[in-house]
Amino acid sequence: MQAWQRLGVRHLCAVSITAIVENNTIKLPPGVYVPYGTSARIILETVAGRSAAERYAALIGITDALPEDMAENHDHYLHGAPKK
Repeated sequence: MQAWQRLGVRHLCAVSITAIVENNTIKLPPGVYVPYGTSARIILETVAGRSAAERYAALIGITDALPEDMAENHDHYLHGAPKK
């Protein structure tokens, strides 16, 4: 029986622990002990990826050389259809 159980405590307050995942296993920091069967809520935090501008930087400005009516007449420029 845990000390908190002997004192009649029914609910423990939330504790935040930063852990690392290695090979699909959550590795607790040294010195942290969680009793067997303890329920835990896991909130995954990921490092933000690159922004859209960073991912598509090579494409930014690529349309500068296209005709002004490209949006309206894309079928003409892509497939040879008559202009609208």
